[in-house]
Order: sequence, then structure tokens, then C-alpha cells
Amino acid sequence: MTSRTSLQGRVVAISGGGRGIGLATAQAFAKAGAHVAIGDIDTELAQKAASKFGGYGGYLDVRDPLAFIDFIHASEEALGPIDILVNNAGIMPMGAFLEETQAISDTQIDINLRGVIHGMKAVLPGMQVRGRGHIVNVASLAGKFPIPGASVYCATKYAVVGLTAAMRQELRDTPIGISVVMPSKVRTELSSGTGDDVPIPTVNPEDVAQAILDAVRHNLAEIAVPRYMTTAPAAYGLVPHWLDTRVRRLIGDNRILTSLDRKARQAYEHRINQQAQSQQDKATKTKSSATRSTRAVKP
Repeated sequence: MTSRTSLQGRVVAISGGGRGIGLATAQAFAKAGAHVAIGDIDTELAQKAASKFGGYGGYLDVRDPLAFIDFIHASEEALGPIDILVNNAGIMPMGAFLEETQAISDTQIDINLRGVIHGMKAVLPGMQVRGRGHIVNVASLAGKFPIPGASVYCATKYAVVGLTAAMRQELRDTPIGISVVMPSKVRTELSSGTGDDVPIPTVNPEDVAQAILDAVRHNLAEIAVPRYMTTAPAAYGLVPHWLDTRVRRLIGDNRILTSLDRKARQAYEHRINQQAQSQQDKATKTKSSATRSTRAVKP
């Protein structure tokens, strides 16, 4: 797609679109005249959200590459070929690194990073055939600035920023665009109860949605939310470690971890734990089935 791309009539697929940033983005695209498909692990939530603007809502577990392909196919049957993919689905558990279970760490990697890869691989072949398309990967400023209490989350977002930058080079001679949007703290359930007294820029989901639309319209490589933070990572890279540490201590950035409001995050973290447990159960079942099959073929 070229600069100042019109969104009228475009077909947009959004992962994790049932709530938060994803829902705000779906509404913004629909208002701009696009046809929107919402994918969410909560099918009922996706369908309810899509019904508000005549879009398509369907089941999508981004951890499963086949589920992503199925969602894209169903969306295209309902609305037409996908012009724009917004890889938005993500989770952010909070807590000390050594207290985080392996299942929770794996689930973050599966959703925040592998989910983005699965989405890109699901849409890129069709975009290449049609000679048009744009992908927006929603990362985080945590992919540039480390946050105590969210180590694995930061790692996944660093990875998404790097993945997008590398793919932008790979796609530079094609008509397909790719952007990364990096929000600061957003007023959604994901960031609930996380160091409200720490001086971190905080934005609304609608602000992130507008940045996503602008990324597509103008084929932007990287965009931070709030916008004035877009150049901050480059400057941060020049700050000596001792000065960074002193400033962080001064503002008390560790309060993000030490002042967590677990009660405010209870419902959100319960959903994350359910996803982690379901994936763990699935992996155990698969391993058990493979073991039985191996035993069955032994002479």
C-alpha cells in the first residue's frame, strides 16, 4: 500500500479484537469505512463486538497456526480478501521473574510472539498474490524500555519490534507494508493495578487505535503512543547505565512490581491462568498420545 492509503472498503482482520485496544481499533476502522473481522479466543465476545458494525466475528486462538489460517479463511468468505491484518492479541502477567510459572512464561511467548508470526504467515501469501496489503504488529514501549516485574513480557515485545523491523526490510521492494505500534501504559484491563503512582505516560485504547490507522494510511515503520515518545528509544539507547539506574530509582519504577493491586487484576490474571492451564493440558495430552503410539509400534 502507498502513503495516505484510503481505508474505505478495505477488509481488516484484528486478533484479540473483542475488548480493549482491539475493539477500539475495530470500531475506528469501521468508522473509516472498512469491513472488519474480529478474532478472539472468546467467540461470543468477538461476534457480539462485530455485530455492532456489521462485521465478522469468529474464534481465534493465535497460539495455533491452523486456527489463525481458519480464521482468515472464514473472514475472507464473509468479507473478501484481507487487505490489513492487525496483530493485536497479547497478554501481560505481572510479577517477579522467578515467581512466574513456566506455563505462564510459555503462554506469553505463544501469544505475544508466536501469535504474531502465525498471523503474518496466514495473510502474507494472499497479499503477495494480490500485490497489496499491510500488517500492523501491536508491540509496546516495553519493547524498547525494560519494565521490572514484566521480564518475559518485555522479551516478547522486544522480539516483535525486531521481527517487524526485519520484515520491513524483507518486504521493502514489494507493495506490502508492515508497521509496529508501541503503546505506553493503556487504560485497559491488561494494565489494571500496575503502579498507578509511577510517572508513566498513560493513554486510552482509542489513542492506540488512531495510531494503528495512521500507520496504515501513511505506511509508517514505527509509531509510539503517545506520539512524542516515538524518538525517545533512540535517545534512551545513548543514556549510560548508571544514569538510567539513578533516574529509575528516583522515580521509583520498581513500584510497578511492589505496588501491584492483585485484587484489581484478579479477573484478568484468572483468564491468563486458564489459557496457560489449557495449553499445558493440551501439551500433556499430546505427549501422552505420542508415548502410547511409540509403545504400540515397538516389536
